[in-house]
Amino acid sequence: MPNIKIFSGSSHPDLSQKIADRLGLELGKVVTKKFSNQETCVEIGESVRGEDVYIVQSGCGEINDNLMELLIMINACKIASASRVTAVIPCFPYARQDKKDKVGSRAPISAKLVANMLSVSGADHIITMDLHASQIQGFFDIPVDNLYAEPAVLKWIKENIPEWKNCTIVSPDAGGAKRVTSIADRLNVDFALIHKERKKANEVDRMVLVGDVTDRVAILVDDMADTCGTVCHAADKLISAGATKVYAILTHGIFSGPAISRINNACFEAVVVTNTIPQEEKMKHCPKIQVIDISMILAEAIRRTHNGESVSYLFSHVPL
Repeated sequence: MPNIKIFSGSSHPDLSQKIADRLGLELGKVVTKKFSNQETCVEIGESVRGEDVYIVQSGCGEINDNLMELLIMINACKIASASRVTAVIPCFPYARQDKKDKVGSRAPISAKLVANMLSVSGADHIITMDLHASQIQGFFDIPVDNLYAEPAVLKWIKENIPEWKNCTIVSPDAGGAKRVTSIADRLNVDFALIHKERKKANEVDRMVLVGDVTDRVAILVDDMADTCGTVCHAADKLISAGATKVYAILTHGIFSGPAISRINNACFEAVVVTNTIPQEEKMKHCPKIQVIDISMILAEAIRRTHNGESVSYLFSHVPL
């Protein structure tokens, strides 16, 4: 693939390497370091003049440092005369701060701020996966490709859950109902949802199950799990409502704070996440976590974008 360069930020080098291997390319040379006052410094180690540049950086770990590093890398490539710079952001940072709620009307809309920062730094195109709210695409004036983990999730369910034809797909909150109905339709099974009331962020007050899971396998599906309070509460609710087994499938496994101990104590058969965020360390402490590799979806999106082909095939198919 001529005239294409892929660079990796420091947030998820393993995923970047898998993408590069899939495309048959070497990762570009880049040195990221911090000065003693903690300022980020990035040096691109090869020419990018006239090249189609892709920078892979996920919103995880030290989120603010990684976001700043991404902005600096985009800018470094842009002022080194790259013809086009695409930011590949598997897990979009600040995606949950996407609107003002009734309660705190002085809340920021940080997802819009991040969109502005990416545009101003010089990004020409964004590739991301399972945005928390798909309206975030409208925060940008540049093209955004929001890819879906759904085809990979469907494949995992069919290959790893023998009783999948007698299952119910469950959304742990009303916001994820659309995602869940889409998966349930494609598997031709029922769906249910759990209505939750939050008193404050990261704490769930009470839950009500809408739908029937009696004597069935329940598969909880959501776009992300952070402290895992919601999914663990939901799992208990499903077991008490008569589900035989409970699985959780989450695109972005952030797993911060007490998440790992909560999962270990909860009644999950497995908690399945994609590798938009590195999971190696967490898997050592939690045997229930399993990972779906989505590097081929991102790699194929990069290949299609570079060649000027349609990306919408990836919304319903996993590349072979």
